[in-house]
Amino acid sequence: MSAESSIVDVEHIAKIAKAAFESSQLVSSSDRVEALHAIVKELKAGRAEILAANKEDLEAAQVEVDAGNMSKSLLARLDLGSGDKWDSMLQGVLDVAALPDPTGIVTYATELDDGLDLYKVSCPIGVLLLIFEARPEVIVNIAALAIKSGNAAILKGGKESNRTAKLLSEAISAALAKTSLPSTYIQTIQTRAEVSSLLALDQYIDLVIPRGSKELVKNIQHNTRIPVMGHADGLCSIFLDESADLEKAKRVVVDAKINYPSACNAVETLIVHDSLLHTVWPEVGRALLAENVELLCDAATLNALSSLPNPPENLQALVKPSEPSTYDIEHISLTLSVIALPSLQSAISFINQHGSGHTDAIVTESDSAATTFCRGVDSSSTFVNASTRFADGFRYGYGTEVGISTGRIHARGPVGLEGLVIYKYMMRSKSQAGHIVGEFGTGKKEYKHKRIEATSVPF
Repeated sequence: MSAESSIVDVEHIAKIAKAAFESSQLVSSSDRVEALHAIVKELKAGRAEILAANKEDLEAAQVEVDAGNMSKSLLARLDLGSGDKWDSMLQGVLDVAALPDPTGIVTYATELDDGLDLYKVSCPIGVLLLIFEARPEVIVNIAALAIKSGNAAILKGGKESNRTAKLLSEAISAALAKTSLPSTYIQTIQTRAEVSSLLALDQYIDLVIPRGSKELVKNIQHNTRIPVMGHADGLCSIFLDESADLEKAKRVVVDAKINYPSACNAVETLIVHDSLLHTVWPEVGRALLAENVELLCDAATLNALSSLPNPPENLQALVKPSEPSTYDIEHISLTLSVIALPSLQSAISFINQHGSGHTDAIVTESDSAATTFCRGVDSSSTFVNASTRFADGFRYGYGTEVGISTGRIHARGPVGLEGLVIYKYMMRSKSQAGHIVGEFGTGKKEYKHKRIEATSVPF
């Protein structure tokens, strides 16, 4: 197939997506909920086949890991059958279905003149292009959010999950074919060449959401005119304030590191207040070493661990000196960077300099320190005495998420339904003659700008 014919095919996909979006704008909220339940039913019916395909993807990926061409963390993200991933994926769709419709909500309404009313109303963005790595369940997560929020979507997963993605996509299309929505409402593509072609089609695609490495996000941002909602690395930090409680510090830090090390909300840097070097820090260090966490320590934290009485057997193997670059690394593994700093303000400055704006936490018993930290750290989520692993659309009550945005556009943090709607202004004149701007101005009519109490548009 020639490059030209490939571009034509991709443009056809984009046109179909735009047409599906436009034709669905009068589909009711209840019909969208029905479509989500149909998807869950179809996925349940195809579970065995989908997980068999996922096993094939995993086996092929393991070969790449053994050859040094893929990271173990990427392999972990690819597995759809482990733990409760499958059940959580389906529950996420049902949770999204149960959420309120995010469209058609009036956030501002005013009477400009007698019989002339203006409404600011939430509405879908349009056609979404979502590009993500590894995790095949993202297809289902995003499809659910797109359908509920009234957006059509084109999805591109990593090549390592192609077998799984294909069957998930087919199940979604088969389910939609039985509903009021077009079966083409959610489409998938397979190749990078298709992505490159779609990035040029800003007449059809309204928003690009890359979900993956910093390199992926930057590459997308540099190669399209379409607005991009992306995120940087998940370089999350926890600061142990001078008032930190020992048991609380151990619980929070250990959970944030070991619960799911390859997740973007796992902690990557631990900052210890100087005053805790010989009290709280050594015990937190012991707790981490008990979980076989590798610690890359600066001189102060390294010395504090090295002088421990009855040191853990694995201390020599797992405790190593850090480098300046250590604190700019997203490890996504059982490795943690550690540094001691003299104050709350220095910790805030360090996080703002080295972090990625994702999620950062403080362990403290001081309300003033908590307030200062949460307002001073420039990240999409800031926590007090809680694991960074809570930064997640499901845990925030969004059902699921399309990703975590660390940017400064309309959505930030875990992006659920509210991040997939924008707004439009709707105006209606109830005058028999209609309204014209020429009637207003100096010596003429003045605008009333009288607030209207409304939750929905009355027309």
